[in-house]
Amino acid sequence: MIKILIIEDEEPIRRVLLRILTEEDSSYEVHEAFDGKDGLKKINNNNYDLILCDIKMPGMDGIEVLESIKVSNKTLPFIMLTGHGNVSTAVEAMKLGAYDFISKPPDLNRLLNSVRHALENKNLVSENIILKKQVARKYHIIGESKAIKAIHDLIDKVAPTEARVLITGENGTGKELVAHNLHQKSQRSKSPFVEVNCAAIPSELIESELFGHIKGAFTSAIKDRSGKFESANNGTLFLDEIADMSLAAQAKVLRALEENKVQRVGGNKDISVNVRVIAATNKDLNLEIKNGNFREDLFHRLAVILIEVPTLKSRKDDIGLLVEHFVNTLSKDQGLEIKRFDSNAVELLKNYPWSGNIRELRNVIERLMILGNNPITSENINQFAPK
Repeated sequence: MIKILIIEDEEPIRRVLLRILTEEDSSYEVHEAFDGKDGLKKINNNNYDLILCDIKMPGMDGIEVLESIKVSNKTLPFIMLTGHGNVSTAVEAMKLGAYDFISKPPDLNRLLNSVRHALENKNLVSENIILKKQVARKYHIIGESKAIKAIHDLIDKVAPTEARVLITGENGTGKELVAHNLHQKSQRSKSPFVEVNCAAIPSELIESELFGHIKGAFTSAIKDRSGKFESANNGTLFLDEIADMSLAAQAKVLRALEENKVQRVGGNKDISVNVRVIAATNKDLNLEIKNGNFREDLFHRLAVILIEVPTLKSRKDDIGLLVEHFVNTLSKDQGLEIKRFDSNAVELLKNYPWSGNIRELRNVIERLMILGNNPITSENINQFAPK
């Protein structure tokens, strides 16, 4: 059932609203409150989907009810009811977070449309919140070691700024998790996070991928196409494996960072972009610069903040937590049986070199959950873990 509360001090209007709503949809469960204080009490004791609230009431008025509820429940939609001459107050209510306002006596179609749209919007907002929580869990950085706490502290300090970040570390250490956390905790979190794996794109296509192209720029360019810089406008662009980018593309990225403008391949029109760039690499960029493979000026543009992600073997105390995390995640995502790891098994895992870092550990846990006993013992580790 969809629960709706009507807060209105005039009983005849309450009765009309109650009849209109219950006749419109049998799934509407409609409650009544005779003034602001009664409404506030009922909201705090129930889980409502929508509030219809009169603005002008004795004691606590509708604006005070709205302000009080929006402090703790920003997603609960309010449709404010206002008499003629109170439009300025209704506008104030909209600024405070009300979904809509309707003049009394209410127009039937106007009221029902507003109710339907408010409920649809609430569902979309709720789904968006759930998706954001799922994304946050997916990219949560697991660990309580000193090294991981230092990473969390650095992310918390850097994320709210506009500083560019260069993330370094071996393959499988979780550089992409750091990038996602920087975006999620930034002022740009509501805008796109666009990821480009520079190592996975052929050198002849990387410029088109980043900057877009115009029709006819090359053989397969059959129409105009925007690039990743444009797609990430007002958000974050994550350039993973930046050291694998061609020198020609590096020069164009440098220009984009310096001027906040890009040009599509084959075009000559400047396109303004507002993008925060985060880059990552598993290579030693100082060595790449020395060998002529990476531009030193681009390095200094990217590396305003350097974050080095530790290897798994340097944070062995986190392995127990990571094992527990992967067991729960694999069980939920793949329907695998939850298996317990005995203490000897976990200690044995801590002593492995983990050349593939966290990615390798996850693969081993998945293998053990499929093939190992329950509980998983050191014998299972010796049998199925890397030698």
